[in-house]
Amino acid sequence: MPSLISAAEDPRKAVDGALRRLAETEPDIRAWALVDAKGARKAAEGVTNGPLRGVPVGVKDIVDVAGLPTECGSTLRRGRIATSDAWLVDRLRRAGAVPLGKTVTTEFAYFQPGPTRNPHNLAHTPGGSSSGSAAAVAAGVVPLALGSQTAGSLTRPASFCGVAGFVAPVGAWSTRGFTGLSPSLDAPGLITAGVTELALVVEAVGGTRAELPERIRVLVWPGTELADIDPAMLDALNHTARALAAAGAETNDLGDQVRTPELAETHATVMAWEAARSLAAEAEHPESLSTPLRELLERGRRTSKGEYRRAQDTARTARARVLDLLTRVDVILAPAAPGPAPFGLEATGTPVLSRPWQLLGLPVVTVPGHRDPHGMPLGLQLIGHRDRVARLLGIARHTEAVIQEISGGTR
Repeated sequence: MPSLISAAEDPRKAVDGALRRLAETEPDIRAWALVDAKGARKAAEGVTNGPLRGVPVGVKDIVDVAGLPTECGSTLRRGRIATSDAWLVDRLRRAGAVPLGKTVTTEFAYFQPGPTRNPHNLAHTPGGSSSGSAAAVAAGVVPLALGSQTAGSLTRPASFCGVAGFVAPVGAWSTRGFTGLSPSLDAPGLITAGVTELALVVEAVGGTRAELPERIRVLVWPGTELADIDPAMLDALNHTARALAAAGAETNDLGDQVRTPELAETHATVMAWEAARSLAAEAEHPESLSTPLRELLERGRRTSKGEYRRAQDTARTARARVLDLLTRVDVILAPAAPGPAPFGLEATGTPVLSRPWQLLGLPVVTVPGHRDPHGMPLGLQLIGHRDRVARLLGIARHTEAVIQEISGGTR
């Protein structure tokens, strides 16, 4: 797996290397919806500078790349060609990166899986909906891939595939050129091999440089009120919290300060109501939609405008409360998923541990490094203040180093 994102001496060689690795891994992993080898080689020839010069990028297939189809994992969008780059793709091109093609997504970034398999064990899900992006990075094909998150669509596959993920604060990065599901919840994101690489890309895209505060204040949240958490995940969480404390951080339990069950249910209400409006045209063709997506849209249609408004009021009140909390502490440390990637390819796992934080529009970093007794990855998530992304990234980079030290290895 590429261990560092940096400007390539020869962008064409970097692209050719990614294409060779893709040819080796794709028959098993099936992470790519479309590979644009010709376009990538041509783009690489035109790259002359930039902090990401020649870095090959996978682009989740709900994100527009000019001249390529954006099919959203659905037959309803088959052959629909994008006429311009999404905002985030444009920003990466300006930094010198080269789109290699489109990575597999679940249907309209919801629950129906695509064909992608987990590189750590082909019999296990890579998660969803940014499944192809996470798997492509974990398989070492590209050092960077684009994803998105509406519930747990990036955090969960990053955790399952053992890679790092960044979810931007809702509204901080433009979603222009993204096929959205829920406008008040949708956020762009990035997937890389590790947090150091993630920080470099965030700086290249938005100018935010990671900063490590002298004093680190951490609240630890196990998520047990929302899901049955695998013992190996709880061990990883507690071991990391103790190691951070030994390194000088101030750690305390989050307790019930955030009322996460209420927020998880509120998130589900908002997501259903907005999805029913965002995909109203697609809902006219129910025979072409999966059962999970039809059920989501039906729930949204049954939800009244009054219920939706009350859910948004709950979100606003909680957001103010949690942002105040995050001015007195730096981050919340939590499991990124209830456990390792589940066995089977028919489902993508639950996003429940991400729902409260996505409702509040907070930035999240998934930190890799732990494994369960069977060698499957276990990711932790760090949740931060929307106006303190630099601090979140700095603490995430420090946390990754601590995890590598206590696990006795490196990526």
